[in-house]
Amino acid sequence: MRAFASACVALLAWGNCVVAFGADAYVLQPGDVLTVSVWKEPELTTDLLVRPDGGITMPLAGEVDAAGHSVEEVRTVIDQRLAHYLSKPVVTVIVKQTLGNQIFVIGKVTHPGPYPLNRPVDVLQALSLAGGVTPFASVNDILILRRDGPRQITMRFRYSDVERGRKLPQNVLLQSGDTVVVP
Repeated sequence: MRAFASACVALLAWGNCVVAFGADAYVLQPGDVLTVSVWKEPELTTDLLVRPDGGITMPLAGEVDAAGHSVEEVRTVIDQRLAHYLSKPVVTVIVKQTLGNQIFVIGKVTHPGPYPLNRPVDVLQALSLAGGVTPFASVNDILILRRDGPRQITMRFRYSDVERGRKLPQNVLLQSGDTVVVP
């Protein structure tokens, strides 16, 4: 148990303790900005934008698929590719900006627009981020639009039910790219 606690403290110092407890790793999205550094190789330290096609281009490592993968997966690929040129490279990948993870709130809200998804956000919280609904909003006809590959899923949200503590499962956690429509 003492070894586990020491390992967790070490991981916590590196900011990765959530991984030790099995939490989902952050999934990179197009638009995210990564800082990649290679120990003792300052010319290989660079900021990289995840392109709309999901890729990044790293000197010596070439094209790397980043979108849809965790930071650790991208780090491993870069490390393996650099091993062809460097002896035991030590690669660090840090998410500098999470510009690719956004939700959108449109319609009859005070401040419609895109909002960063840098923590778990449910429908009520998204409405709050957008400044709340306007007096003429049809709060019982709110829709959540979600892409699932080529198809689009529509989920209904009745504000008055959730406000009264009923049918709470409809207050879903939003995912990157979700759109909340308030008619």
